[in-house]
Amino acid sequence: MLSTDFVPGAPNWLDLGAPDTDAAVSFYSAVFGWQFQSAGPQGGGYGFFVQDEKTVAGLGPLTEEGASSAWTLYFHTADADATAKAVEQAGGTVRVPPDDVFSFGRMGQFSDPAGADFAVWQPGDTKGVDLVNTPNSLTWAELYTTDAAAAKDFYRAVFSWQLTDMDMGQGMTYTVLTPAGGTEDNSHGGLMQLHQDNLDAGSGPEWHPYFEVADCDAVYAKGLEAGGATLIPPMDAPGIGRMAMLTDPAGAPFALIKSEQAPPS
Repeated sequence: MLSTDFVPGAPNWLDLGAPDTDAAVSFYSAVFGWQFQSAGPQGGGYGFFVQDEKTVAGLGPLTEEGASSAWTLYFHTADADATAKAVEQAGGTVRVPPDDVFSFGRMGQFSDPAGADFAVWQPGDTKGVDLVNTPNSLTWAELYTTDAAAAKDFYRAVFSWQLTDMDMGQGMTYTVLTPAGGTEDNSHGGLMQLHQDNLDAGSGPEWHPYFEVADCDAVYAKGLEAGGATLIPPMDAPGIGRMAMLTDPAGAPFALIKSEQAPPS
């Protein structure tokens, strides 16, 4: 379960790169009820999705040439420069070298060997998002990859995550991700292998967020009404909860989950 204590290796920030930030604000406000606060003239169009005056995510215009709309998950690091070196040594790519974001923190953006993008946040004045696990906030981080074995080696080398394989039946394995030294209660994400039918359907290596919701079917319906598209319709996962996956109107994938055991608010 995520926590705003933000131990090393755990997700501590996420943001959306969008081709039209106004359209993104309109969509996610309709789906989650979020409000948007601009970071001001110095922010280059960047700002924050806010719920109950607490930051749940960031939003900014796409800045990389050829980039498509996507959510980026950031993982806590005490030293972004050291993490960048670890990424390169493990076979990943440094897309944006670590740099200071005013006094808020230090950020670096990377790709793993299969091409899934992710980032790190070294906290300064901003430790991370203000809300996790409550309805309409981040509760899980999931990686789809074309090479699960290589992904396990890479992220273990970069973040020292603990990896626990779970047999899902029908030849499928789901790997639960836990920060170094953590327990099952501290698990923050999962990793799964993409199969040929996924690739044929257009899926590729990617990280995507899960947002906790009070009613999966109702929020899913809001997403479709606001212009989103279905990737996975609402379904029950025994022992986990009810979940669905969509893309927003610009194509960024994200997931919803009504956890079977509701996280404490």
